[in-house]
Amino acid sequence: MAPRLQVTSVFFISLCSLLCFLFVASRFAGQDVSQFDMSIITFVQSFETSWLTAVMQIFTFIGSTKVVIVITLAFMYFLYRVLHHRLEITFFITMIAGTAIFNQILKAIYHRARPNLHHIIEETGYSFPSGHSMEAFALYASLAFLLWRHLATRRARTLTIIGCVIMILWIGLSRIYLGVHYPSDVIGAYLASGFWFALTVWIFQWYKEYRYHQRKQKTSKTTA
Repeated sequence: MAPRLQVTSVFFISLCSLLCFLFVASRFAGQDVSQFDMSIITFVQSFETSWLTAVMQIFTFIGSTKVVIVITLAFMYFLYRVLHHRLEITFFITMIAGTAIFNQILKAIYHRARPNLHHIIEETGYSFPSGHSMEAFALYASLAFLLWRHLATRRARTLTIIGCVIMILWIGLSRIYLGVHYPSDVIGAYLASGFWFALTVWIFQWYKEYRYHQRKQKTSKTTA
């Protein structure tokens, strides 16, 4: 008998992320969130210097669609040619492509205008949730998840997690610093991408268990 799609801690993380996202989305037009956004933007942009601007532009470039596509293709090649994991490739594509589609749907639903404040760079399109932040979360959370089991030492695993978290946070921070997103755009993006990531991991883990049971049943029938 195939395993049932059970409710696990990963499912609850997905559900919690979704509920928190809906809360943020319902409040971003309110006075409290507006004050929060303005205070964070003012604080972050108070550190503006030429060298920091250059650093933030590098991080926002790393989070751009072109770079995400390059990293995605390179990692897919690594999964296929080195690790020989086709199922992981399916998970990875679902995560990255699904996040991009999900972001566009959410932007079309909420159609929030970008901040009308100090812009260091110019961007077009709607603001909520941040596309750079969603893709950064999806990409680096997926990299950490898929690489975790293949790293031999605890130190390597820890460094991988720390590196991925740094990339996620700094790409999101760069969007606030450069004046193209509200902090609530970035927070909402992390929650939306967290929902999609946890949901995809939940289904992925169930499917791996399902395939294991299927192979086990075939083996038992063959040897019977």
